[in-house]
Amino acid sequence: MIAKVLLIVALSVVAFASHHEHHEHHHPQPYKFGYEVKDHHGEQHRHEHGDGHGNVQGSYGFTDHKGIHREVHYVADHHGFRATVKTNEPGTANQDPAAVKMHSNAQHNHHHEGHHHHHGGLHL
Repeated sequence: MIAKVLLIVALSVVAFASHHEHHEHHHPQPYKFGYEVKDHHGEQHRHEHGDGHGNVQGSYGFTDHKGIHREVHYVADHHGFRATVKTNEPGTANQDPAAVKMHSNAQHNHHHEGHHHHHGGLHL
């Protein structure tokens, strides 16, 4: 009889412990990562670091085989997300839409290459 009582108590303790598991909360940690890729299509890169307190800075970009490039530098912190884009992509101009600063040195000419229209949006 004592063995049955001990078994019931042991099972109750196991059931209680599994029902009320302790979930450890991990706080954000500082981090840093990046990569650079070069091939016959051009170059791509991305670099980012965070301080573990909600502040993140980084950049990413590309240069294609024709020399067209875009580079985005961004910050995310208690002031929100902010980005600056540097590009020479055709059809771009210096502007600051949606708190994004756009710096373009695109050549503006009136000769269009074919009838291809590129709708390359800013991907953040």
